[in-house]
Amino acid sequence: MRVVERAGLRALRMLDPETAHGLALRLLRAGLGPGGGPVTSPRLATTVSGLELPNPVGIAAGFDKNAEAVRPLLAAGPGFVEIGAVTPRPQPGNPRPRLFRLAADRAAINRFGFNNDGMEAVRPRLAAARGAGVVGVNLGANKDSADRAGDYAVVLTHLYDVADFFTVNVSSPNTERLRDLQGRVALEALLTRVIAARPAGVAAKPVFLKIAPDLDRAELADIAAVARETGIDGIIACNTTLARQGLTSARAGEAGGLSGRPLFEPSTRVLAELCRLTEGRLPLIGVGGVGSAEDAYAKIRAGASAVQLYTAMVYEGPGLPGRIARDLDARLRADGIASVHEAVGADA
Repeated sequence: MRVVERAGLRALRMLDPETAHGLALRLLRAGLGPGGGPVTSPRLATTVSGLELPNPVGIAAGFDKNAEAVRPLLAAGPGFVEIGAVTPRPQPGNPRPRLFRLAADRAAINRFGFNNDGMEAVRPRLAAARGAGVVGVNLGANKDSADRAGDYAVVLTHLYDVADFFTVNVSSPNTERLRDLQGRVALEALLTRVIAARPAGVAAKPVFLKIAPDLDRAELADIAAVARETGIDGIIACNTTLARQGLTSARAGEAGGLSGRPLFEPSTRVLAELCRLTEGRLPLIGVGGVGSAEDAYAKIRAGASAVQLYTAMVYEGPGLPGRIARDLDARLRADGIASVHEAVGADA
């Protein structure tokens, strides 16, 4: 299967990146991806903010924006999948081209701009995937919205019964002034409103906050304080970066958010700092540059209760999350760790 996967990846890399990504999703829907279901073991199984995960390796938002391949992705081995970002109304996003491979750097740059089919189209797809595994929704706001906080709340309410968790995304660099919502006053008002939108009388599902890596210590301290005050269930660190240090690829100067290998070290530093600021009391999900079990283990030891990946799958294929989970299990066993939870924050 790995030989077939590599051949498929070589063929896809001959296409425009966004076209190739769309084709990859269609192939997954057709059953031409890895199978077998989530990788698990007593060491890998864990609970994060009430979510029971077979393993702590997830697929980040952006890979399946419109919930088109949720079941096949979960069958490929990850412990959970996050779809989106989803906005109330459909929107086309920014003009193409807007996705660029930086193969020499094992990275990518995108400036999608929250292109998606909208919450009405996504809802029945999520409903059809219920029971397949843990699925979250990355919440977004329409570009022309006069009330972006309201957009997040509307999407959460509309999709509440067909998803397991929700992520407030205020960290995409591709929607004008979106990152302004990371300021303390605006963020507190936003999170308070989104949390209040959870339906009364039913079990509260986790709400996470996804932040940018381009924040200084004072800004991170403000975010940690707001997290405590609003009672959100965790922080996802981090989204793509605007930084470009050390890149060698020809497309390094493209506008947009950078993801992949160059993001690993800065995002892990932010993760470790958040772990210190929250004193390890708030669940953290580590994202940015995860491409191996070694990367996942480093994120966990820096404070992550779970990790997510996306860009590395462009270069390694959809079977990568399952391979990482299996290799992580072996590392935990070799270190004499009975449960991944024991390793969380070990280096923080």
